Amino acid sequence: MFNTEDLYEVVIFSIGDTKAGTKMGKLQLKNTVDDTVLNCILWEETLNRFDSKIFRTGNLVRIVSASFNEKFNNCLVSALELVKESKLGLETSEIEKYWAKLQSYISKIQDEKLRTFVASQFEKYEQEFKIKPAAKLMHHNYIGGLLVHTVECAEFAELNMANFKYKLNEDEVYAACLLHDFGKIFEYTVDTETGLIDYTPNFREEWISHSQYGFSVCMTAGFKMVAKMIAAHHGRAEWGAIIDLNQKDLEPELYIIHFIDNLSAKFGKINTRMLES
Repeated sequence: MFNTEDLYEVVIFSIGDTKAGTKMGKLQLKNTVDDTVLNCILWEETLNRFDSKIFRTGNLVRIVSASFNEKFNNCLVSALELVKESKLGLETSEIEKYWAKLQSYISKIQDEKLRTFVASQFEKYEQEFKIKPAAKLMHHNYIGGLLVHTVECAEFAELNMANFKYKLNEDEVYAACLLHDFGKIFEYTVDTETGLIDYTPNFREEWISHSQYGFSVCMTAGFKMVAKMIAAHHGRAEWGAIIDLNQKDLEPELYIIHFIDNLSAKFGKINTRMLES
């Protein structure tokens, strides 16, 4: 049953067009008491009454006025109250701390040609990489989230590689960790004023996915194993992998980035409100 005292956390927000040519907002909220999800619609006249900052992921809001369906899992919102505003993401000092960590992992790559290649990618797109999220919704979805996720993957690799009996090429593993999601700087947009994340128009038509971007860049540069690890990091074709790990007789190297990436993503399912805790 709907309770006007319930607090909801903003999960995702987007604006689209109706058949009549007007704007319509789609807002997904999560009840902070029982974690149930509420899907909301806001018509254009309602949207015009709000500052877009209210829809930032992680914000706490209260529904003041709305009409609900019988199951109370869908509603048409006419009034919202912002209770607590979430952080946009990492502070500048935090970004620089993670950037320094990322640079330290680039330095661990002993092969000069590979190290120079990896470093050049980050030098060219430093400002974009520092602020981009790792996803719109699933994990590390805040300003600086991609940077955090990338460093976490390199850290997980460092902790585990020494324990494997199988001798991995550490240079290639570090390079794949650092570049596996690099294409996300082109895949996502983030509003640094509101923290709202969206997909870059036409990216998927041009590149299909960020994995395909990373694979292509590394293959073109001649780093085939790094490219193959990036191609396999989503694990399954239905999850967006170029190389499906269900195939037989694959090199062991192809599995490591998938599991490291998945581990970081699972523990990275936090939003900006949780960054404050």
